[in-house]
Amino acid sequence: MAVHKAENPEAAKLSRDLGWLAALGVILVIAGLVGLIYTGVATLTSMILFGWLLLVGGVVGLLHAVQARGSNFFWLGVVVAALNIAAGVVVIGRPEAAAAALTMFAALLFLTGGVFRLVGSLVVRGPQFGWTLVQGAFGLLLGILVLASWPSSSKYVIGCFFSLSLLFDGLGLIATGFGGRKIVGMVTEQHEAVAKPTPSE
Repeated sequence: MAVHKAENPEAAKLSRDLGWLAALGVILVIAGLVGLIYTGVATLTSMILFGWLLLVGGVVGLLHAVQARGSNFFWLGVVVAALNIAAGVVVIGRPEAAAAALTMFAALLFLTGGVFRLVGSLVVRGPQFGWTLVQGAFGLLLGILVLASWPSSSKYVIGCFFSLSLLFDGLGLIATGFGGRKIVGMVTEQHEAVAKPTPSE
């Protein structure tokens, strides 16, 4: 009976933590759905967040470089940190232009990735031939569509990807939270059944 009392608070705490994880997932799903509706706002928000990440990362990298100023990598660290800070300032100051540049870069990645997948699938013809062919064709088509409507596509492409990322991450957290709570409940019930004393004859 004492073993049951010792483990029950731990199970309750784990269940609460998984519940908070599921709640965070719900928030992310809501944010992803709102972002898919207002893709322009989501694009600007994601670019500003990206700019601040670059800026903070650059400042932290600069502090690390100053602390390690006696090493051989001091100037490399200073240059990388300065580039991050400069990029962060530019992205925060001009999020629309940064979104247009990043959209162009993403479209070129889709194009090159699609071409390589198409050529690779046709040359190798492995067991995943059909799936690789579809992936390559989809990447190529997506890159062409984004480039064809650029720079107007930069207003929604980044925001759409950012919102979809939030949506799928949120769904994953919800599944983990509820699935984990179910497993904890099953284990707790099983432990209670084992620890429950049998009535004496």
